[in-house]
Amino acid sequence: MSLKIATAPISWGVSEVEGWGYQLPPERVLAEMRELGFDATELGAQGFLPPAPEDKATRLAEFGMTAIGSFVPVIAHQPGTDPLPRIEQELRDYAASGATVLVVCADSEQTGYDAQREPLTDEQWSTLFANLDRITEAAAAVGVTATLHPHVGTVVETKDDVDAVLAGSTIPFCFDTGHLFLGGTDPVVFAAEHSDRIAYMHLKDVSLEGMHRVARGEISYFDAIKADLLYRPVGQGDVDIRAILQSMVDADFDGWIVLEQDKVVLEEPEPGAGPIEDARASVQYVRALVAELEAAEATR
Repeated sequence: MSLKIATAPISWGVSEVEGWGYQLPPERVLAEMRELGFDATELGAQGFLPPAPEDKATRLAEFGMTAIGSFVPVIAHQPGTDPLPRIEQELRDYAASGATVLVVCADSEQTGYDAQREPLTDEQWSTLFANLDRITEAAAAVGVTATLHPHVGTVVETKDDVDAVLAGSTIPFCFDTGHLFLGGTDPVVFAAEHSDRIAYMHLKDVSLEGMHRVARGEISYFDAIKADLLYRPVGQGDVDIRAILQSMVDADFDGWIVLEQDKVVLEEPEPGAGPIEDARASVQYVRALVAELEAAEATR
């Protein structure tokens, strides 16, 4: 077994949120991904790649890349709002682009990720659970794995939210080490206790100091990312990446590990500079750590 490592455009500042900084062109992002030795990526926000799914696959292939999935925010907790049409549209694209993992975010109906949401009612929780299971079934019917991504500023953010989904829905998780950490879930404990619910990973590292500043209200989540105070290259923050990956090795995890460091890019950087520098540090660290852990596992 060898853990599979991929990347995502958000590490180059490509985001679905309006006003999220300068959006680097796909030609540069994909070329830099390939320069770092990646051969698989998430599709990125709508508009990053061509709209037709066949054209998405063609553009990726031009840079030796394949698609693995996409991040799809949907409103799934409101009675009377059906998330399936948006999900089915994405799944139709998957059939042509070759993507196999649907990363669902439970949209809070707020703009961006800084606004505080109201607690869900019992009816809204029941609606969310039912819709997550419907999404899981619809994706499985076409050979796609649906996962839920706990995320700051969304309906599933805190440890209580995550525990509620574990108990109330069957959907697997996109195990985002950074967002779980920020929401109060210990990602080391989650990896050790719930590996059977992890189908996909976003491997992030977080500055504890930056996290506390956001929690105290000294700086917004967006501004902390913009100032490069919150997310760190993998291996340079306060998340115990080694313990998490050891749990994945122990569990024979065979899903994708997507390296992410959410970025806000203010202007186009000089060639060879900018997001690629942190992305290089992350992938070098993770490749070396994975090789070490897998070599140790082989000698057991």
